[in-house]
Amino acid sequence: MKKKITNLLAIMALIFASSFTANAQEIGARFGEVSAGNIAIDGIFSTGQFSRVHADISFGDGAAFDVLWDFLYRPLGDEAFHYYVGVGPYIWINDPFWLGAAGEIGLEYHFNEVPIALGFDWRPAISIVEETDIHFSGFGFNIRYVIGN
Repeated sequence: MKKKITNLLAIMALIFASSFTANAQEIGARFGEVSAGNIAIDGIFSTGQFSRVHADISFGDGAAFDVLWDFLYRPLGDEAFHYYVGVGPYIWINDPFWLGAAGEIGLEYHFNEVPIALGFDWRPAISIVEETDIHFSGFGFNIRYVIGN
């Protein structure tokens, strides 16, 4: 059973990584409290002018996938600062297995001269499967390379 989960996880990671190269608008890392450790591959996929998908894949203590839809993504004063609010599912593959939903609220800065974005966010989460629990400690720092405009 563990070998099947490992193979499935490897296939999902390859599909996830290839989607970054095909559609990514920002790719980088998230440091802090993530589902399966303290570092994750972090990517942003635009879904419109003021919304986007914010996805993470993390390894360490198992493997985890977070896919959050930032339905509110707006400039804050100066156009280099943006705030965002979102929600979406997460899955953590380990023993025990966790499935739940996470929220996200954050602030980021896009440099004008270099294609870099820095962000800080908070992701409270609720676990539904295998145990029901609420997690309030999901603070993280993001650094991403901006692809395109």
